[in-house]
Amino acid sequence: MERFVLQKNKVKKILIIKLRGIGDVVCSTIVLDNLREEFPNAQIDFLTEKPSSLGLRGLSQINNVLIFDKKSLAERLKLAWKIRKTNYDLVFDFFCNPSSAQITFFSRAKYRIGFPLRGRKYAYNLYGPEERSTWHNAVLHLKVLERFGLETKHQNLLYSLDSKSKSFADKYFDDTFEKNDFVVGICPTGSWASKKCDAEKLAEIAELVIKRFNAKILILWGKGDEADGEKLLGLLKNKTTYAPPTSILEMSALISKCKFLIANDSGPMHISTALCTPVLSIHGPTSPQLQGPFGAKHEWINLPELDCIVCNLLECKRNHECFLNLPIENIMKKIDSLVLKNNLISSKRFR
Repeated sequence: MERFVLQKNKVKKILIIKLRGIGDVVCSTIVLDNLREEFPNAQIDFLTEKPSSLGLRGLSQINNVLIFDKKSLAERLKLAWKIRKTNYDLVFDFFCNPSSAQITFFSRAKYRIGFPLRGRKYAYNLYGPEERSTWHNAVLHLKVLERFGLETKHQNLLYSLDSKSKSFADKYFDDTFEKNDFVVGICPTGSWASKKCDAEKLAEIAELVIKRFNAKILILWGKGDEADGEKLLGLLKNKTTYAPPTSILEMSALISKCKFLIANDSGPMHISTALCTPVLSIHGPTSPQLQGPFGAKHEWINLPELDCIVCNLLECKRNHECFLNLPIENIMKKIDSLVLKNNLISSKRFR
């Protein structure tokens, strides 16, 4: 497909649509600095769901954050009508499910951009690339901009913390740790059961991190992660702290104060990259090349020789070998690389 160049002088109002997962929404924020530079005077609005909206509200690149309520038909109709009356010139539907396609089509925007998926192509008059699995999730969004003649020199993922959450994290660290403590976060969360690294493996990693860096471990968790977090805590007895109940913004603020984070493929992992906290992500059923942490600061690991790796199954049909069989020495090499390239400690302090 040939590149179509947008008439930028005709674009005064832009709507970006990205629903569902927090991590996916964070990856889509890579377009914001680029769009703001290409359209410095345009109104740029972002449509997402409530949990993902919290990290967008303080971003200077966005004028308005709109909320999609999947549970209320009445609210969705009101939203569609509000979007119609706003008279957007350009809509990017980066989600492209039936609901977002309908909203895009009903917007009557001059430029309606989405992916050419079956049953949804009708909604768009311009299409992003068909080969979506070729690039990292974040990079795919840039490829859409490039297809329409837009510059993509900025590659920043963005997430905004409010002052209340920052103050919470500052106070928690002041009350819990010493000033020079080497605090490492571990987050056992994951939206699928099969994406969660087993507590036994995370405990094995944490014990070596404590020994090698004289570190203190902070277990971070969200609603629904209680059992995973408590199991991990029970396996770790020294230099380990279990975070209190937090909102997603408060958890994110705690992540921002850690030296680095160890996480599954999850929303907190992508938030960590946006907040510039180095992260090691541990992958089993999902592809680190497509869904891993974005940027050179970070590391990922999986077990590529396993015949079922990157199965994309929600439930493991085997024995979770993708996590349990990961060689601990390979994991520690990744952590050493993470620490050294981010200058977290002097190489002379390695034990």
